[in-house]
Amino acid sequence: MLALKTMISSFFQHVQDHKIEIYNEFSLQHELGIYLRERLPQYKVQFERNVSYFSSQSSTIKKEIDISIFTKDYTEKYAIELKCPLKGQYPEQMYSFVKDIKFMEQLKALGFAKTACVALVSDKPFYQGTNNRGIYKFFREEYAVYGNIYKPTGSGKDEESMSLSGSYAIDWKDLNAQSKFYIVEIE
Repeated sequence: MLALKTMISSFFQHVQDHKIEIYNEFSLQHELGIYLRERLPQYKVQFERNVSYFSSQSSTIKKEIDISIFTKDYTEKYAIELKCPLKGQYPEQMYSFVKDIKFMEQLKALGFAKTACVALVSDKPFYQGTNNRGIYKFFREEYAVYGNIYKPTGSGKDEESMSLSGSYAIDWKDLNAQSKFYIVEIE
């Protein structure tokens, strides 16, 4: 079984060593995919695969997987969801982080060996601030997401929610002076 979190951490070490440049979510997805493909020649590494490719029971909250890793006979499957928000919208983006975790829980239940969520941020309000109520508490104070998490703004505010089965630590790591990231692995 792949050490998914370790491999993603190793990728970020390469970014820190200035061997790879990340400037938006598209570059994160492709650079990570290329990195994994080079190190996993016995696996297929593909982008934006529809869940239905792996399972006919595709009643998941999202339809496409950012990065899929699988053996040719499909006996081992892994999925990675990525977020790299660039333009504020902190509470809504945090809710998107939670939605990705829920999606990875669903894929795990569909037979994926491991799944992971990665968030790379350049703005302090994602991990630090004076308002630590509502969705902010999970990312700024408790550093864990769990239970029912309600949509923080807009249509469906305080009505729509994501219900997580597990509890997942949000361990913000420094990438450089401007950016932090976390990796949540669902085993």
